[in-house]
Amino acid sequence: MGKQAAGTGWRSAAAAAWVVVAVACSATVHWHLRRETMDRAEERLVSMCEERARMLQEQFGVTVNHVHALAMLISTFHFEKRPSAIDQDTFAKYTARTSFERPLLNGVAYAQRIFHHEREMFERQQGWIMNTMKREAAPPQDEYAPVIFSQDTLSYLARIDMMSGEEDRENILRARATGKAVLTNPFRLLGSNHLGVVLTFAVYRPGLAVDASVEQHVEATAGYLGGAFDVESLVENLLSKLAGNQDIVVNVYDVTNASEPMAMYGTQSPDGKIPLLHVSTLDFGDPFRRHEMRCRYKQKPPLPWSAITNPLGAFVIWMLVGYIICAAWSRYDKVSEDCRKMEELKTQAEAADVAKSQFLATVSHEIRTPMNGVLGMLDMLLGTELTMTQKDFAQTAQMCGRALITLINDVLDRAKIEAGKLELEAVPFDLRSLMDDVISLFSSKSREKCIELAVFVCDHVPKIVIGDPWRYRQILTNLVGNAVKFTERGHVFVRVCLSDNSKLEANKVLNGTMNGKDGKVDTVANGAFNTLSGFQAADERNSWEYFKLLLSDKDPLDELDCEKFNQNDSDCMTLMISIEDTGVGIPLHAQDRVFTPFMQADSSTSRNYGGTGIGLSISKCLAELMGGQINFTSRPFVGSTFTFSAVIKCACKDTSSDPKRSLSEVLPTVFKGMKAILVDGRPVRGAVTRYHLNRLGIIVQVANNLSMGLQTFSGQKGATGFREKLSMIFIESDIWRPETDIQLLNLLHELKNNGQVHELPKLVLLVTSEADKDRYGSTFDIVMCKPIRASTIASCLQQLLKVEMPERKENQNKPSFLRSLLIGKNILIVDDNKVNLRVAAAALKKYGANVHCVESGKDAISLLQQPHCFDACFMDVQMPEMDGFEATRQIRKMEMKANEESMNMLTSAERSTFIEFHLPVLAMTADVIQATYEECIKSGMDGYVSKPFDEEQLYQAVSRLVVGTTESAV
Repeated sequence: MGKQAAGTGWRSAAAAAWVVVAVACSATVHWHLRRETMDRAEERLVSMCEERARMLQEQFGVTVNHVHALAMLISTFHFEKRPSAIDQDTFAKYTARTSFERPLLNGVAYAQRIFHHEREMFERQQGWIMNTMKREAAPPQDEYAPVIFSQDTLSYLARIDMMSGEEDRENILRARATGKAVLTNPFRLLGSNHLGVVLTFAVYRPGLAVDASVEQHVEATAGYLGGAFDVESLVENLLSKLAGNQDIVVNVYDVTNASEPMAMYGTQSPDGKIPLLHVSTLDFGDPFRRHEMRCRYKQKPPLPWSAITNPLGAFVIWMLVGYIICAAWSRYDKVSEDCRKMEELKTQAEAADVAKSQFLATVSHEIRTPMNGVLGMLDMLLGTELTMTQKDFAQTAQMCGRALITLINDVLDRAKIEAGKLELEAVPFDLRSLMDDVISLFSSKSREKCIELAVFVCDHVPKIVIGDPWRYRQILTNLVGNAVKFTERGHVFVRVCLSDNSKLEANKVLNGTMNGKDGKVDTVANGAFNTLSGFQAADERNSWEYFKLLLSDKDPLDELDCEKFNQNDSDCMTLMISIEDTGVGIPLHAQDRVFTPFMQADSSTSRNYGGTGIGLSISKCLAELMGGQINFTSRPFVGSTFTFSAVIKCACKDTSSDPKRSLSEVLPTVFKGMKAILVDGRPVRGAVTRYHLNRLGIIVQVANNLSMGLQTFSGQKGATGFREKLSMIFIESDIWRPETDIQLLNLLHELKNNGQVHELPKLVLLVTSEADKDRYGSTFDIVMCKPIRASTIASCLQQLLKVEMPERKENQNKPSFLRSLLIGKNILIVDDNKVNLRVAAAALKKYGANVHCVESGKDAISLLQQPHCFDACFMDVQMPEMDGFEATRQIRKMEMKANEESMNMLTSAERSTFIEFHLPVLAMTADVIQATYEECIKSGMDGYVSKPFDEEQLYQAVSRLVVGTTESAV
């Protein structure tokens, strides 16, 4: 009971202390907000007061300048003119008409300086007698200042001697001595009864020096110009134009006598309890007089509601915090239990993550293992003697297999990108061959759909560029694959150019889109759209008029001069690649999530077209890693145009032998100089076909129809010599009309019979579908199915023209030292898959290595007992009975034991030169996760090669492992 009472007392004391703290904090918040309110009010008062003081000074200064200008006017036209050009009427009229320039003055008057001996003559000339301020005759004195000119508003000052007033006399004497404006004390102006001041200027005779002394100023004084300022009206007009006048009270004082300030405007605030007051100094140009403006609020600034509500809110918050603290203690046990459960869930999640990684490794291994055999056998097949057609088929199959591996890697690439672990290569590769390879992947699909699939690379683009060919291929495969997938009619057109040669293209495609909008339509005469297939494209700004600018009339066999691109290694070019299709397009509501991972345009996409929705996301990330960006233009039911840019460098020609380069096709030169006529009614499609023929060295003349083709062949239109060496006539299937165009065949036979040609040109028909080959009978010598590429054309023309194709030497792209590096080396390959054994063995034997194959880790250990003759070992990771990790550990243990025995048998001198036994072991596995690589290194392996691999990977790995052996042998 005592402890409970003590605990209750402690809680009560703590609660009371908490309440006191809460009250103190609330009071502090209230004081702080109140202080902030007063500070803001003071800042606002200072700002308004300073603004009014500044404007009052500026307006006063402008008026003073006008008065000074009027003094100069009198000096010029009254004293320099004989007779004077100014009289009372002229002065009155002039000042009345220019009074808008001096809105602050009630009026101006001019008093002439008269000495006593000049008084009689002056009064006789003027016809009146000078009076004092009291309207009496002026008594005799040394000099006078009678008003001779005055504005109508100050006509009551006429004939009055301004020297008769004591204060006016002092101002006149001070004004002429200093040469500056002089102000009087405030006084009541006649007429308005407002407080005002008189501004006095001395008027000097012409010729006064700028640096004249006081005596010279006095001697040169000719008269005095004065102006009456209505200070009350001036300040009132000024304040009426500014906001906030209803909040503050403004007073203007003459504080020349600090002990007795004279009020010039305003009255004292009746409420002396208002604490805020600001004083601004006024400078009216008279150094002998001081003025100031005093501003205060009419009412005390109100206390804001926040100064009341915020402290109350703070008090409530403090109370709630106290309640929460009390409630937290009561829930402590429950939270502890929840934490324990969460720890269990975390353990389960980590176990699930490990299981997922293991599942990914297993699935990857199971898929990659057979793909290694497929790609390896295709690579071995390509190493044999094949015809051009067979090689084309094998290369297409190889590219398809690699594309499948690429699809498997997409998810892994996405994970690497998110982790920031993806790195790009910088190797030379043939961009045109890469584009042809990508197009060949989708050739069968485009033929099934009867759509046009074509690629065009501008001549300005270098042949060999430096970049990451595998990532370029990955982006292109994704974009072209999507285009073919979603296009049921029309075309898919891939175009490559440099943004440096097409600033219009860069600005047009990357900086602007026309999604869902109408633009200018580029059509041909028959109403079809002027595109590759005649169907409307989404981005109508990619018109034929622009496409013509990308074409070049230079010799197709001229090599690009890389030196003009590589004058500086730091110089880079921006490559622009656009993929245009006439498919279903992207709905407007889905266009903002196109690049979101695992997102489809709508729910029907997965059912109708398939796909994971990750390709575009990866493509966007890769384009940004390459220093570019990706964008698109899409119009529903019209099509889409995706464009991406990337930064590249031009590679010199001697880099073509780099083994890291992607597979590039060496085009034959036997067709160089041949001539051909292409009949195609679509300019874009004709330009693309001509581009591929020009790559083979074939000179092409394009005709829009068969009539123009016949005229070109027969020698009309100035093309007489073109039929010399004419080998082929290419005709598009939609141009050919067998029932009406029989004249072509008749003309060919007629020229043959007349001896005008030695051999008839071969007729080649270009079709978009395999089914079209049987529709045209034996009219044509060969029917070529699109999409076309240079190697496909070469293969067909070899059969058609019966030309000899030079055989390609084995390993012509390999450096000569590859074979010398591996000749005589004994390599052990351990893999339970016989196909993988054959692939790896064949690749190594090609370079002269002695290869021995075993199918288990135990067999490998038995062969590697010391001493052995092997220079390197390729070890598969996943094998029955004993995996590669355990086998490698056993090998290292045997080497360690052998090294210890050898060291014990050597003398101290021999131990310093002893070289330990260490067999290079390279892991071969289809697993691609980081954990597998770490496990390889941990088990004692020296390297890592992922499946599927090709002979290039095998060579690079072996050359690194056995280079030390080679050097020592030499």
